[in-house]
Parts: sequence; structure tokens; C-alpha cells
Amino acid sequence: MTDPTDTRDTGPRMGTPLWAFLAAISAIGGTALVAAILRLDPVGLVELARTPLFWVLAVLVVLGELRPVMVSSAASVGGTYPSTMFTFAVLLHFGLPTAVLMQVVGVVMNGVVTRKAWHRVLFNVGQSTLALTAAAVVLGVFGIVPTPAVPWVPGGADLVPIALSGIAYFITRAMLVCGAVALHERRSVIRVLRGTAGPQALVYTALLGLAPLVVVVMSHSPGLVPLFVAPLAAVYFTATLSMRRDHQALHDELTGLPNRKMLIVSTEEALAESREGERVGLFLLDLDRFKEVNDTMGHPVGDRLLQMVAHRLLHSVRPGDVVARLGGDEFAVLLPSIRDAHAAREVAARLRAALTEPVRLEGMTFDLDGSVGIALFPDHAPDFELLMQRADVAMYMAKEARTGVELYQPDKDRNSPERLHLLGDLRRAVDNRELRLHYQPKVGLTTGAVHGVEALVRWRHPVHGTIPPAEFIPLAEQSYLMRQLTEYVIEEALEQAARWWHLGLKVQISVNVSARDLLDSALPEQLEVGLARYSLPPDAIQLEVTERILMGDQAYTHDTIKALATLGVPLSLDDFGTGYSSLIRLQRLAVAEVKIDSSFVRRITESEDDERIVRSIVDLVRSLGLRSVAEGVESDEAAHRLAEMGCDVGQGWLFCEPMVAADATLWLRDHLDAEPALGYGYRPAEVTRTA
Repeated sequence: MTDPTDTRDTGPRMGTPLWAFLAAISAIGGTALVAAILRLDPVGLVELARTPLFWVLAVLVVLGELRPVMVSSAASVGGTYPSTMFTFAVLLHFGLPTAVLMQVVGVVMNGVVTRKAWHRVLFNVGQSTLALTAAAVVLGVFGIVPTPAVPWVPGGADLVPIALSGIAYFITRAMLVCGAVALHERRSVIRVLRGTAGPQALVYTALLGLAPLVVVVMSHSPGLVPLFVAPLAAVYFTATLSMRRDHQALHDELTGLPNRKMLIVSTEEALAESREGERVGLFLLDLDRFKEVNDTMGHPVGDRLLQMVAHRLLHSVRPGDVVARLGGDEFAVLLPSIRDAHAAREVAARLRAALTEPVRLEGMTFDLDGSVGIALFPDHAPDFELLMQRADVAMYMAKEARTGVELYQPDKDRNSPERLHLLGDLRRAVDNRELRLHYQPKVGLTTGAVHGVEALVRWRHPVHGTIPPAEFIPLAEQSYLMRQLTEYVIEEALEQAARWWHLGLKVQISVNVSARDLLDSALPEQLEVGLARYSLPPDAIQLEVTERILMGDQAYTHDTIKALATLGVPLSLDDFGTGYSSLIRLQRLAVAEVKIDSSFVRRITESEDDERIVRSIVDLVRSLGLRSVAEGVESDEAAHRLAEMGCDVGQGWLFCEPMVAADATLWLRDHLDAEPALGYGYRPAEVTRTA
């Protein structure tokens, strides 16, 4: 079973503890190998090589080295090879030199067939030679030193030396292999032994326990030796089936990466073994725009893309770090040991850099990106569940801010107890209709004509006082409440529009909606029902959406957008200039007006760069035949500068602050022309400031 998380073939850097350990074991084992071969009796070996038994054993050893019996989920340990039974039998019957020679041939053949790295082959030769040497030393203590010329056949009285020899063999191999794994994955040897020694001991007991029987059969009926393949095959297939079930339970089927269950186990182990002064890092990574690939190219291409992403992530972290797939396009990375937050950010940056390399599939090139959230133990959370939750919070912060990588910050956690309590209060405020809409007019810069009002939701908390929209709107957007809040605001706006229109104040009300709201199939139905109930025309209300809607192709193809266009409800593009819109994308979306973000408007009298940006936007909007609206107009100088540029409409405190419905009604009676305000006929008029 191939495990994509296996990084053992990556050569260790020279001078590292792992490099020193592998080099030392390879050198010591090589020395023991040379010493054993020098003790080999050439004549006896030649005579043995002339017998069919020698070649049968050699073939069984080589075949037994090709596929290990896997009994542990720790793939780095490598499993137990069935050749152990035959090499140990050769050790008992023909002595150390012959056993070492066969074992080395089998290990080298395994390396060639499975394409192992040279450092792994040398280490395996060294550790298997040392294990056989340790077993031979124990036998020698009991005076058992067999040779090809004088083979040894054990009897019932020899159980003790055989058992002690087998124990020496197992302990030597287990300590050497687990030591290498511990250094490779930067874990403690005790932890590796605890996770693998038990299952490995069971298999070694079975294989080494059968070796004396193989010796007895070799001495009496050599032709029956191949029959031992049958019980070996049964052990192998039983263990393989068990491991496959274990692997499926702990790994993702598509990518082969660990799943959430294994991530939990690995994280809890890392937390339990963390040292003072070190941190455990948990990253959550979500791919950006992956759904577009699935929708456009189909799920098979999306699956291949996820497999490539898994491969890239896996090879961007250190051995011992865990890369897991949680589902969909969401991955997690566990760093069992990380120095500090700065080091964690460096790893996250490396992960994103690996993702941004273009991917070519089905003749197309895909540009990927991802958002990474980081949470650290013990800085941010004491256990797995809280680490996961806070890494998730950080990831959404990275998505919202488009920074790519964010470290968890408690003051920005919308899931803190205080924020959750506030969310509950907001839900009750919506249910009890405690939110109020304030209205800010939009005024023609050269005519003074009223071109509509924008509805701005306000919340006065009974305990905390006025809660700024910047606090409770994002809270609603990341919860189930946003749809309910949008429905409430639209209903309130339609009801107020009906009052005004029936009083002869035919003014258009603009309502802000999120991109998610705009793609909600229930939105056109709510508007259609509401307009009919209050006997209002479709252009009595206008929906304002942020420029971010232009980033996705759904905005141009979604049925909801088409339904709104059919209904006749106009769209306004809010905060224009803060995103990454293009002329082509703006042309494709049917909007009635474009609102220039206030961050540019406020600085046009101070910054030449901002003035050029605003002028360019105004020219662009005019060329498309749309209405331009400047937000945040706060001075006469800015208003006149905008009018000179050709900007159509202004909105800001220069004209009027947001007003409650009663005050807005009085203001509209004083300023609204007798002609319908929805037209664009300009007439000379003075721009009026209202306190």
C-alpha cells in the first residue's frame, strides 16, 4: 500500500542528527558485515551452493524482502518482512556469515525493485546485519556456532538460547529502526516505540518462532521448506486486510492524507509531548475559487487538482509534520514542534508559495491560491477542539482581509463568548423588530436634485448603547442570521418606500446586500411579493452590492441575477475602486450606477493620486452610460471638484447626515422636486447643506 505521506527517501542534510545516526549505523553494520564475510568458509559455502536447498532459501529470502507485513499505521517504521523467518533459520542452521550474505542480497534487491534511496538501503543493510550479529552473539554464549560444513539442528532443550537469540534480534532491529524514525520525524524514541513495538513484537514472535521448525524441516526433508510459504501468505494477507481497514478509517480516500480522526490523534499526542518553550501549531488551509474549477471542468478534474495540492503541501513541510485533508478543499497542517509565531508564519508562507505555482490539467493552466489560519498551543488554545476552532477563525480573517495568512487574534474572534452573546442579542433584535433604518440622501452635484436615499441599518442595544454596523454586520455575515437580517431590512425599506410614494414623495431607496444575498434564489421572490403588496414599481428599490461580486463568474450567469433583471430591480455597485474590477467585467454586469468609495473621495483635495483615481472612475462610468455616485462628500471643495470631473451624484454629510424616517420625510418634502427623482434631467440649483 503506497503512502503519499512517506518522505523517508528524502536524504537527510549532512551534519544533522539523523544523518549522523544513519551514517554511524551504516558504518558499524558494514564493518560487522565485512567481519562476518571474512569468517565465511569458502569451501563449505561452495558445497552448500551446490544443493537445491541453498537456492530455495535464497529465493524465499529475496521474495520475503519485497513486501512487508504491515501491522502498524506508522508507515515510517516500514513493517516486518517475512524474510525474517528464513534468515533467522539460516542463522540457526548455517551460521552468521551465510545468513548475513542472504539478508544483504535480499535488502539490496528490495532497494532496486522498490527504488529506495541509497541511504535507506545502506541503513537497512547495517541494521539487519547488526540484528543478526546480536542474535549470533547470544547463540555463541551458549556454545552454538553453526557453519555450512557443520550445520546445527535445535532440539527441545534449546528453547532458551533460541528465545534469547530471537529477543536480541528483535530488540536490536526495533531500537535502530525506531531511533531513525524518531530522528526523521523529530519525535521521542519512547513515543515511536510505544506506537509500534507491540504490533511489531507479535509478528516477530510468529516469524522467529517458526524459524526452528524451518531448520528441522531443512535437516530432514528440505523439499518441504517451500510449504512454509502458505502460513506466511495467510499472515501477510490477514495483516494486509487489517491494515487496509485501519488505513481507510484514518486516511482520506482521494488523497491518501490523514483525515480528521487521525489529525485529532496526532494533535493530542503532540500536545501531550510538547516541551516547555516550544509550541504546537495547527494550520487550516482553504483553497480560493476551487468551486469554480469544479463547476467549470467537472469533479474528476477537481479531484486530480486536490491530489496535486496534497502532494505540494506534503512536500512543503518537514518530516514529522502532518498534512491532513478535512474534506472538500479544506486541509490542515499540524506542526508538532514550532519555535514561535514568526516561524509558523514562515511555514504558512511556504505552503502558499507551493500552491501558487501554476497547475496544468486537461490542457488548461490553473492559478491556485489559498488562505491559511494559524493557531498555536499554548498561546491560543489548550486542546485540539479549541485549536481547530481558532485556526478556523484565523483562516476566515485571512479570507476577508485577503492577506493570505493570519495568526489567531482574540480581539478579532467573532466566536468569543462576548461576540456569541452579541449575536444572540442581534437575533432577538431582528425578531422583535428593534433595528431601525436611517436614510441618507443622494444629491445631484450640479442640479441639487434628489436621486434617492440609501437605507442604513442602525442598532441601539439596551445595555451597550449604539452598536456600529461595522461590528454587527460582519457578525451576521458569518452566521445563519444574515439572510434574516437582509429580509428584515428589505421589508422595512419597502414599507417606508410605500409611505413616501403614497405621499407623493417618489424617491428610490437603496438597500445594501451581500454577495451571498444577491445569489440567494429567495431574494427575487421576496422583492416581487413586497413590490406587489405595496403597489410599488420595481425601481422604487435598488440593491447595492460591493465590487467583490465582480470577482466571480456566478454574478453573470446566476439565475437570481437574471430574475432580478427580469423583475426590473436595478443594481448599484458599491465601494468601487477598492477591488480588482476590470472594464470588461463591469460591462458584463447590468448595473444602474457605480458608487466611488469614500476612501478616495475624502482625499481628492489633498492627494493627486486619489484625484486621478476618482477622475478615471468617473470617465469609465460615463463611457459605459452609467450614473456615478461619490460617497463621503464632506466639503464644498470636494463637491465642486467632483462636479468639474463630471460626477453625477454625491452622498455625504455635506448634504445631510443619515436621518430617521420622520426627519427624512420632512427633508424630502423640502428638497424633492415635483418631477420624478428617478429621471436624470439636470436643472440649475444650489447645493443645500442641512445640519
